Amino acid sequence: MIARRVLFVCLGNICRSPLAEAVARKRLADAGLDVTVASCGTGGWHAGEGADPRMVAAARAAGHDLSKHRARQLRERDFADYDLLLAMDRDNLRGLRQLAGTPEQVERTALFLEWTGMAPPADFPDPWHGDAAGFTAAVKLAERGVAGLVERLRNLNR
Repeated sequence: MIARRVLFVCLGNICRSPLAEAVARKRLADAGLDVTVASCGTGGWHAGEGADPRMVAAARAAGHDLSKHRARQLRERDFADYDLLLAMDRDNLRGLRQLAGTPEQVERTALFLEWTGMAPPADFPDPWHGDAAGFTAAVKLAERGVAGLVERLRNLNR
């Protein structure tokens, strides 16, 4: 499978998935890989909102810009528009697979950390209910996961 379009998916698209998108966009460009990345949430209650201010601050401290992010909900056409849909946790993955229309679409869904070779743990913890330390830890986890993503995409897209 060649993956030129990757969608990161979490629950509300205000913490984990926009972070993974920003880190991936930067690291994929640095690696010279022509891969389009985006993010969304399985739920739509934050649609149109910016990223959580705590995530914006933690990401900024590590050199990642989330200031332009606007949350959006997963759309049916995302299954056609993206080659790989990476869920942040098992609940998000279940939601993705329930919405997938075909077995081929289900095959293009995976857990972000598992797919990038970081499992266990396969779930990317949601920092939303926690403190600043949880957001800082999320940034470090996203950076490690994206390093695995870059390596795997480099091998797949040869």
